[in-house]
Amino acid sequence: QVHLVESGGGLVQAGESLRLSCAASGSISRITSMGWYRQVPGKQRELVADITSGGSTNYADSVKGRFTISRDNAKNMVYLQMNSLKPEDTAVYYCNSEAYIGSYYYDYWGQGTQVTVSS
Repeated sequence: QVHLVESGGGLVQAGESLRLSCAASGSISRITSMGWYRQVPGKQRELVADITSGGSTNYADSVKGRFTISRDNAKNMVYLQMNSLKPEDTAVYYCNSEAYIGSYYYDYWGQGTQVTVSS
């Protein structure tokens, strides 16, 4: 089992920045990748960015050049630095981890944190 707790959401104006944090606990050594997803009401949850245990990153086209994902393995933390925020970035942001346990891959999710960007 992996337990994830997000923090750092809030209300900002367009053009401002926020940093989301996600603290992982539990079967940390089994985590293969971590990432951030977001969801707005009535739409599917979508990938924002993810990072492997080796540090390779992947971003949604809509956030490339504005968002940066990073990982501190020593602290079991993953971060999402969000710059030049736009109203369309408004969503609930979820931390995700993929863990390889007992020959299977499992997805774990945090409770979500609200990000609201006003125009």
